Amino acid sequence: MKDNAVNPSQFPKVNVTDSLIAEMVLDQALNAFREQQIQKEIDQSLENQNKEEFLRLTEELKNLSAV
Repeated sequence: MKDNAVNPSQFPKVNVTDSLIAEMVLDQALNAFREQQIQKEIDQSLENQNKEEFLRLTEELKNLSAV
């Protein structure tokens, strides 16, 4: 019978520092992408003269920038 147990030596060792840096880079990229999306939506709300949407989006952008 074949043993299906996972052998920890089968996996590469994880460098915690590299993992944290990768997570930070990914978070920054996602935030930058979301900021771009919000900017486009703000432009659209201005074009549509939608004050409520504009105020909501600018608040969201401020909150995102504060993080």
